[in-house]
Amino acid sequence: MKKPPALARAVERGLAPLRGRRAAQLLPRARLGGPMPWVIAIMVALTVVAAGGGLALDNLADRARGDLAGGVTVQIVEADPADRSEQTRAAAEILGGDGAVAKMRIVPQSEVAALVEPWLGGGAEMEAVPLPALIDLTLTGDADPATLGRLRDRLAEAAPDARLDAQSDWLAPVLSAVSALRWMAWGLIALLAATSAAAVWLAARNALGANRDTIEIVHLLGGNDDQIACIFQRSILLDAAAGGALGLLAGGAAVLVLGAQFALLDSGLVQGGGLGSGDWIILGSIPLFALVIAVYTARMTVLASLKKML
Repeated sequence: MKKPPALARAVERGLAPLRGRRAAQLLPRARLGGPMPWVIAIMVALTVVAAGGGLALDNLADRARGDLAGGVTVQIVEADPADRSEQTRAAAEILGGDGAVAKMRIVPQSEVAALVEPWLGGGAEMEAVPLPALIDLTLTGDADPATLGRLRDRLAEAAPDARLDAQSDWLAPVLSAVSALRWMAWGLIALLAATSAAAVWLAARNALGANRDTIEIVHLLGGNDDQIACIFQRSILLDAAAGGALGLLAGGAAVLVLGAQFALLDSGLVQGGGLGSGDWIILGSIPLFALVIAVYTARMTVLASLKKML
């Protein structure tokens, strides 16, 4: 078997040349020549997109819960306009003097009509349907069942047709769906991390098999398993660093494009899911985690395989 030039020099000089950059030359390979950097880049890019989505959903859910925690809507459902107007005035007087109410606003009928126009249409169709009067409340605390029950009791006589609903109850199904999507995003991140570790494991085993003869000679020269593992660590470190940087750029660009597209929806709920500076720091640290996973997996794989090989 013809010895590689670096290995021939190692035979002549002994074990010392097996360390550092010279040791890495015993198992020569071109940077970015194999698929490993690109595999890591794809995994990091997907992880950045998934993490960006998960963080945005977290922000959206937190902001929605905070905005709606003390929100209550009062509907006066009465077909007669005069009676409806009288009950609305009486309800406003009672609620305005209640200590649990921080802010109150009677929603103009024009706003109510604009809200239902996409479903009922305008003109004669709108006039044929009696619209309820709405009062928007913001409580000093959460809209818990006890507070809502007390307010209903106070309105029972003056505004018998009044219905109180916590705004958080309306969006409960939406927030439940958002929570499910958020957990799916974190589950996807875990799967991507496991897949990256598996790819590094396969690459390390293939590299060990391809360089088995060289590794046996290194052992004969007095090299130990730790020195050989360091050679593979250095190789995967370079691959992971290059792939992680490329993946971060691609994933970050995708997150920015998706964020811009959602911003065009001009929805208050969607705009609450933007990413802050802390979120971007988390996204920027993903390649570092990928690098740690890759190097650790490569080292453990090499050490475990060497024990069985030699």
